[in-house]
Amino acid sequence: MRVKALTAQERAGVGAVCERFIAETLKPQFLPEIRPTSFNYPIDIFGKWRGNKFSFITRYRSGFPENAGEEFDTAYTRLDHVEEHVGDVRFHVMWHRHTGQWFRLHASVTLDEALSLIKSEGLLWPL
Repeated sequence: MRVKALTAQERAGVGAVCERFIAETLKPQFLPEIRPTSFNYPIDIFGKWRGNKFSFITRYRSGFPENAGEEFDTAYTRLDHVEEHVGDVRFHVMWHRHTGQWFRLHASVTLDEALSLIKSEGLLWPL
């Protein structure tokens, strides 16, 4: 079987498109301002590559008195590069379940299709 790994240039291009999507679509819709609470509250949305997977991540800050100000990250959606697809760059759209496992919602879609799915499907939203 032939496989096609992402080149550094392709990774950079996908990362730039995803970061623009986060800045122009996700942050204005889901995090227009930071609202501190006495619980954990979101302070940022960003993306990060890990191997051939690009994760969409929410950073939270604790408002609990015993650990006020501590921060942690939680991935909520992931794009897994499909290496078996040699024609063009395709991804599986993954959803992070409450059990901690990743579940594939959509298979072998283009980057534009994946971002459209993230924008329209509530399961793939950050908060």
